[in-house]
This record gives sequence, C-alpha cells and structure tokens, in this order.
Amino acid sequence: QVQLVESGGGLVQAGGSLRLSCAASGGTFSNFAMGWFRQAPGKEREFVAYINWSGTSTLYADSVKGRFTISRDNAKNTVYLHMNSLKPEDTAVYSCAARRMSGAGFTLTSYDYWGQGTQVTVSS
Repeated sequence: QVQLVESGGGLVQAGGSLRLSCAASGGTFSNFAMGWFRQAPGKEREFVAYINWSGTSTLYADSVKGRFTISRDNAKNTVYLHMNSLKPEDTAVYSCAARRMSGAGFTLTSYDYWGQGTQVTVSS
C-alpha cells in the first residue's frame, strides 16, 4: 500500500511562486508514474500535470503549461510541482497521485493511490 503526503501549500500573492512536494512511502516509488490534480471550491477535481517513472516524459494541462513544472527525485521518493506566475484561479486543493500502469494518465480513475491534498490560495 502506497502512502502519499503532500506539503508546501500556502497563501501567496498573484505572480508569486510555490513548490509543492509529495512524499511517497510503502512501495517502490520508481515503479509509479505520478500526477498532480487540483480541486477548486465548487468545481470537480482536474488534471494538472503528469510525469513518467523516470522523469523523462511530462504532460500539463493547458491552463498551467509554461507556468508549472513537474519533477521527481526517485532517490528521495518525492515528486514536486513548481508553480510560477500564480493566478487567483490557481486557488485549489492540490493532490498528488500514483499510477501503476505505464503511459500517461489524465483522469482520476487512471491513478491507484492518492494523497490528502494541500491547500494553495492565491490572492489578487
């Protein structure tokens, strides 16, 4: 059973930056592709970014492309989401997820394990 714990959320002004971390335990981290999702108040959870097991392939939602970067450190069992040029519409609970199968995953059901999430609030 894989456990995922996010950290790094907080309150930031528009235009600012944050780095989210997701620490994994209970499994072989390099066996999993990883994703970040977010859920804003009153909205459904949506895909943000994906990274494959080795870190050589990444994908992003159009809304964050060019501003967010996903990366991973398999030696530390951690995946990161670097968020720059933050906007108020980026305000949400951000969750990481782990996927056993190869290939990109964009949907909630593509992932097998989820963290509890960390709140990101961007003020205008």
